[in-house]
Amino acid sequence: MKKILLVDDNLDIVQIVEEVLAYEGFEVKAEMSGYGLIAIAEEYLPDLVILDYRLGDGNGGELCQQMKTCTALKHIPVIIFSAYIQPGSDLSDFGCDEVILKPFDLEVLAETVKRLLYRNAVKL
Repeated sequence: MKKILLVDDNLDIVQIVEEVLAYEGFEVKAEMSGYGLIAIAEEYLPDLVILDYRLGDGNGGELCQQMKTCTALKHIPVIIFSAYIQPGSDLSDFGCDEVILKPFDLEVLAETVKRLLYRNAVKL
């Protein structure tokens, strides 16, 4: 079973995303804070990480950058959720693999997660 680490400080978002991804057959570990994310990710070893861009205790973009510079984590795909993209800004500069704007479509979320998790899978 593929493991997903979800980091968002909005309980409603966490509950909805957990439910959708569990329904799709994924194991989801949710964190409401970015504090200690690198250590949590190194211990949990997720197959994919979903980060909120604006956390109450940090910046998801900066957390993504930290993950992508960590040898043990840099291969893990990262999706950044954001409702706060400024004109001219490019969240992919942080090294994320995808950006999903809030509010988001649950089907788009599920399809994006599957595409990133299985992009290197061999099709028979």
